[in-house]
Amino acid sequence: QVQLVESGGGLVQAGGSLRLSCAASGRTFSINTVAWFRQAPGKEREFVAHISWNGGSTYYADSVKGRFTISRDNAKNTAYLQMHSLKPEDTAVYYCAARTTFSADFDSWGQGTQVTVSS
Repeated sequence: QVQLVESGGGLVQAGGSLRLSCAASGRTFSINTVAWFRQAPGKEREFVAHISWNGGSTYYADSVKGRFTISRDNAKNTAYLQMHSLKPEDTAVYYCAARTTFSADFDSWGQGTQVTVSS
């Protein structure tokens, strides 16, 4: 089992930046992919970005492409989401999730961290 803890959320003005962190523990050797999702009030949870834990390949939702960067530090078992040029519509609870080699789905989730972008 993998445990995930997010941090780094907060309140920022439009155009500002934030960096979210996702610290993994437990069976980290089994992690295949780490992703960030977000959920705004009254909306469905949506995919933001993912990264291959070993190869480092990345993929982004169109809504964040060019503004957000996902990365990972395997030595620290931590994934990051660097967010620039934030917009009010980026306001949401951001969750990190891990997919392990034992699952086809993201089966480990963090508790979430709130990001609020003021206009």
